[in-house]
Amino acid sequence: MRDFVEHHEAHQDSRLLLRLLKYLKPYAKKFVLAFFLMIITTFAGMVLPLASGLAIDIMTDPAYTIEAKTTIIFIGTAVILLITGIAILVGYYQNVMLQRIGQEITHQMREEVFTHIEKLSIGQINDLPVGKLVTRATNDPGNISDMFTNTIVNLIRNILMMVIIAVILLFINPLMALVALAVFPLIVIASLFFNKFSRTAYREVRQNVSEINAFLSENLSGMKVTQVFNQEEKKKQQFKIINQRLNKSYIKEIMVFGIYRPLIYFLAMIATILSIYFGVSAIFAGSLTIGLFVSFYFYIGQFFEPVQQIAEQFNSLQSGFASAEKIFDVLDTPPAIKDAEDAITLDHLAGEIEFKNVWFQYIPEEWVLKDISFKVAANETVAFVGATGSGKTTILQLIVRNYDIQKGQILIDGIDIKKIKRSSLRAFVGQMLQDVFLFSGTIRENITLRNENIPEAKILESTHYVGLDQVLKRLPNGLNEEVKERGKNFSAGERQLISFARAVTYQPSVMILDEATANIDSETEAIIQESLAKMMNISTMLIVAHRLSTIQHCDKIFVMHKGEIVETGNHQTLLQKNGLYYNLYRLQYDQQKREENNILQVTN
Repeated sequence: MRDFVEHHEAHQDSRLLLRLLKYLKPYAKKFVLAFFLMIITTFAGMVLPLASGLAIDIMTDPAYTIEAKTTIIFIGTAVILLITGIAILVGYYQNVMLQRIGQEITHQMREEVFTHIEKLSIGQINDLPVGKLVTRATNDPGNISDMFTNTIVNLIRNILMMVIIAVILLFINPLMALVALAVFPLIVIASLFFNKFSRTAYREVRQNVSEINAFLSENLSGMKVTQVFNQEEKKKQQFKIINQRLNKSYIKEIMVFGIYRPLIYFLAMIATILSIYFGVSAIFAGSLTIGLFVSFYFYIGQFFEPVQQIAEQFNSLQSGFASAEKIFDVLDTPPAIKDAEDAITLDHLAGEIEFKNVWFQYIPEEWVLKDISFKVAANETVAFVGATGSGKTTILQLIVRNYDIQKGQILIDGIDIKKIKRSSLRAFVGQMLQDVFLFSGTIRENITLRNENIPEAKILESTHYVGLDQVLKRLPNGLNEEVKERGKNFSAGERQLISFARAVTYQPSVMILDEATANIDSETEAIIQESLAKMMNISTMLIVAHRLSTIQHCDKIFVMHKGEIVETGNHQTLLQKNGLYYNLYRLQYDQQKREENNILQVTN
């Protein structure tokens, strides 16, 4: 089983590397040039130890005169300085080139991840913690870029250095070289073990980093609720557990690396001591000069230095592979909702909507909608009422294809919505939701969604139409007033008015309101109700509301219960039926009367 796992991981690494190389393909020529420049700098770094040894031999050789020694040293120093200068310039150019390639790859991967996330359905995004998605789009592409521009390049450089040095050592003294390199197989075995354990440690670290990011993202956004319900200590303990788990995984990673490095250093010292012993013996035997012995000693140190660096590069390599796995997990997640190959683009939408025997479930075998059928005429205003969980909001979500139905058919203007491109369909639908989301920026940017093609006159017309102009008059910067994160510097009513202006600006053929007036003050609700009255018979309106007083003027009301439509009619017709709608209305009416009586008692 262990052999199978190791073989699978090796296969997985090779598969990941091949897939990652596709991102490198557009920069192949530059990358090859960078490798060529790397070879130049590597060879340049090999000159100094040999030159130092030859210089020592020349200086200690009585056959050379003082003048000759001085000339040779001067010329040798000048050549080494020239080579070093060229190596520095070449190394700088190589590094800049690689870093630019890395940033381009990071830029491309981040765009690819974000674009793919946008294609996922609402249900899929709800199943993925925001913190983990943020990590996929920010940290992980950076790790992969580092793997390309630093890890793999340095790994090859170090392997090349080791090969060159091994050849030089064999040239200087084959016996000493073989003795010194005898420990190399032990180093390879230790590196293979290290690679195996470091991979596991890195996976744990990346997993725990994602978890802590997800926890922070969720709880920082929900800090108000935490403080209101005095849950700080509980959240602190939850964070402590996650943080400790991350800390333990980091310590495990450090321990793996902490054992490997001293072990390699110990083996390197053994090789160095053996080479010194045999080198001194060779000097006494007259088969090795002092200068070449010094060169050999320097080269031995340079040989084992890349070995230790390779350990660090294995670490970074594992980090890159772990990040690649996470990114490709996201990219390989197919969107649950896709446009059909022959999907059409609408040039206009009248707004006629029809549900034909629609069945829908979020969880298998737990039907939220059961054989729903109804028809809404173009420019008609209809409402859906019923208890929580009866399926009202689900119907609105299905119309814009946030989810796809399991059975039945949904038609708009007589066309099955699965045959319409989602972007085209949603372009004709405006939505006002209970939980308004505003982006950081300005009010203008939130209304236009940064669409610069929308004329100023259209924006002003929309703000006046929905009553937002009264709010703008009170703001120092008007439409250019800054909107902080999620619109926290505005009241719920003001946020809803901005949302309403946004929807109206895009001139929807179908207007969806899902509890749009549930959390706002009476004054703002009156403004919105007045604007909605203007829109009636201009566009098709679908309303979900708990307060039945807000939907009395609708053309049609659908009463829902446990995923089924149990009553249909206008306000007066439904009251006369003395059914579920009548009971809901009486319940709210009695509650309103009690609240009014309580207010009168307090004022008296």
